[in-house]
Amino acid sequence: MNLRQLLLHLPRYLGASGSPRRLWWSPSLDTISSVGSWRGQSSKSPAHWNQVVSEAEKIVGYPTSFMSLRCLLSDELSNIAMQVRKLVGTQHPLLTTARGLVHDSWNSLQLRGLVVLLISKAAGPSSVNTSCQNYDMVSGIYSCQRSLAEITELIHTALLVHRGIVNLNELQSSDGPLKDMQFGNKIAILSGDFLLANACNGLALLQNTKVVELLASALMDLVQGVYHENSTSKESYITDDIGISTWKEQTFLSHGALLAKSCQAAMELAKHDAEVQDMAFQYGKHMAMSHKAQEKGRLDYAKLRERIKAGKGVTSAIDLCRYHGNKALEALESFPPSEARSALENIVFAVTRFS
Repeated sequence: MNLRQLLLHLPRYLGASGSPRRLWWSPSLDTISSVGSWRGQSSKSPAHWNQVVSEAEKIVGYPTSFMSLRCLLSDELSNIAMQVRKLVGTQHPLLTTARGLVHDSWNSLQLRGLVVLLISKAAGPSSVNTSCQNYDMVSGIYSCQRSLAEITELIHTALLVHRGIVNLNELQSSDGPLKDMQFGNKIAILSGDFLLANACNGLALLQNTKVVELLASALMDLVQGVYHENSTSKESYITDDIGISTWKEQTFLSHGALLAKSCQAAMELAKHDAEVQDMAFQYGKHMAMSHKAQEKGRLDYAKLRERIKAGKGVTSAIDLCRYHGNKALEALESFPPSEARSALENIVFAVTRFS
């Protein structure tokens, strides 16, 4: 089977289904959405979210689902994909990761790259430094900024793959044979390292030391954030002031830093001043943290009422989601009105509205 045939059949191999997933909130719990103030009006359903992403992709010039296609179509990764097929029928988490990379109705896997492209277009060329005027530009975005968006997605995907590595010392009999877990770990390490190597190569080709420094620091933040995430009790988050502070710090490291610093790097590539770079950083930071806070509101319905009775964890998550959403919108006010800015606002509305 060649690579094209593999890509066409991969969703079936991995068990991906085309049916929509269950709504995050039960109609009987709609009253929760009244907590906190909010500036948006949209609700996040699969159809609405796909529409928002589709419209944003038209603005940046091409579907971001093909953003990393050059890497994904390489012979090395196609061989890895063939090996992943051997995990079908096992319980290794890499299979779930691969399934999500192929089919996800709720989130665009290219969201980070899409945001980088949109904010690049929203900012436009620098009005102060004209040294970039000779750069290639398509749909209002420099080619180096498009490369940066691809690099951001490669780093994020590599992190997802690496987080699928299983701690063999904590295996239980219900997890399946040890050899399956060992094989899955090898594939996760190999494929994740391959993606990171491609990202590093792409960074070098940009020939901008500040951009390299920004993305390198984002990688350091990611590693530190994941370490703290694995060593901290998740049940303690967003239940009191200390828990909220811990959540904010950890979430920035593990989720916000990459998008924030990628947005800042996009402004650096266009030679924008420090103020514009900071506003881009703030949008990326708060956008990512708002998205993560929204996930904290997704609980099993059986446990949802218990959590509401026991404390304010759920309502705090919703408040945080909307707080960071509003902060992201405030950062956008520094950019001139445009269709790209409107698309960035619509993404915030879609991510942070509970219904």
